[in-house]
Amino acid sequence: MPRPMHAATDSSVAAYRSTGFWFDSLVEAGLDDLRPRPALTSDARFDVCLIGGGLTALWTAHSLLAQDPTLRIAILEREIAGYGASGRNGGWCSALFPRTAGAIERHDGLEAAVAMRRAMLDTVAEVGAVTRREEIDCDFVQGGTLVFARDAVQQRAAAADVAEAAQYGVDRTALLDEHEVASRFGVTGIGETRPTATFDPDCARVHPGKLVRGLARVVEASGVSIFERTEVLDWAAGRVRFRAVDSGFEGTVSARRVIVALEGFGSQLPRVRRRILPLYSLMIATEPLSDEVWNEIGIEHGQTFSDYRHLLIYGQRTADNRFAFGGRGANYHWGSAVDPSFERVDSVFEHLHRTLKSLFPAVGDAAVTHRWGGPLGVARDWNATASYNPRTGVGFAGGYVGDGLSTTNLAGRTLADLVFERDTELTRLPWANHRSPLWEPEPLRFVGANLGVIGMQVADLEERATGRPSLVAKAVGRLTGH
Repeated sequence: MPRPMHAATDSSVAAYRSTGFWFDSLVEAGLDDLRPRPALTSDARFDVCLIGGGLTALWTAHSLLAQDPTLRIAILEREIAGYGASGRNGGWCSALFPRTAGAIERHDGLEAAVAMRRAMLDTVAEVGAVTRREEIDCDFVQGGTLVFARDAVQQRAAAADVAEAAQYGVDRTALLDEHEVASRFGVTGIGETRPTATFDPDCARVHPGKLVRGLARVVEASGVSIFERTEVLDWAAGRVRFRAVDSGFEGTVSARRVIVALEGFGSQLPRVRRRILPLYSLMIATEPLSDEVWNEIGIEHGQTFSDYRHLLIYGQRTADNRFAFGGRGANYHWGSAVDPSFERVDSVFEHLHRTLKSLFPAVGDAAVTHRWGGPLGVARDWNATASYNPRTGVGFAGGYVGDGLSTTNLAGRTLADLVFERDTELTRLPWANHRSPLWEPEPLRFVGANLGVIGMQVADLEERATGRPSLVAKAVGRLTGH
């Protein structure tokens, strides 16, 4: 059930609404006032302390309670639940994993690659099942994802993707030819090329704000203590040091198990710092479009979409008939800095708007009503992890590279099995207890990360000019771990 509305006593509602369309729409619809829960203002003792109030922490709490309902669990969040990537993302609950199946196979073998892919497929179904069971109305519709191939190079990449998927025997990705795409979608090609596409049915459209805020209410009703406006300063085995943001009180939580779930924001704490690089992704949302316009565009409710360019884009048709559309292109900032000012880059927003209109000319002059962004977490080898050390009782999950809306659920279930030291299919997955190398110190990190962003832009231009797979992309791929 929605939390009751309360009159805000400060500017918190406006501040949290400004994080993007997803939170703003919750307030607009009267579903959530985004008023922070009380902070922790005394020393305390719990069985488990989760650092960060996003989907990783919430799914972990949900999974731990499923195995032991008597656990006393605390979640410490500097702002409000879902403030980070969990409440700002593109709303894809997909079977994608940051590392491709081919990369996993090369490192861990065919069996591991198949197991990881199967686990992600199961995760999409699991998220849908939990939202229905817990009555979290988050616009979950599994309509699949379309990736358009708009020139000859992209079409070869699409065909290769389908061939790779087929060899693992657990994938349902299909190739749509130019005639089928032309008959169903109002998407443009590049130059004289008529676009093709791949279609993966294992992806759902989700309103991430409704999901993360709804899940927070579910675990809270089950006995989890969520302390918002409570900033973690440091942690060690058995304890977490924190500060109540508004009162300034500093104290300690004692807990046998400590799980760090901060994603890109973890880079601000010394114990994470170089494990995670915060990479900004930005989004726009249009005003609602008419049914006639959507009929011309062809994207149905529940479907998400992208294309095969190197500088990633992603989008969905929202439940209220808007485009929510995002992509990379924002710079990495020196020292892994994270700041609200980095969430709004006019040149990137303008690029996204032009790209959307180029993809789907039927968008026309539809107004952009929301612009937002935030940092996602990238490990040095672009490999996410769910890790736990039973000797110290400290766990860590993250590095989802933007694929976290579903992967957080898998992380929560995996962490629960690791905490209880269970030998399961989840704890045997290749990402369980994976340790990525550290990112390079500055200035190497700054140069390398920004060369990666620039390189993807250059790679797209190179392919359009030459009609051949980009040499720049191949070189940058070594830098990014692909």
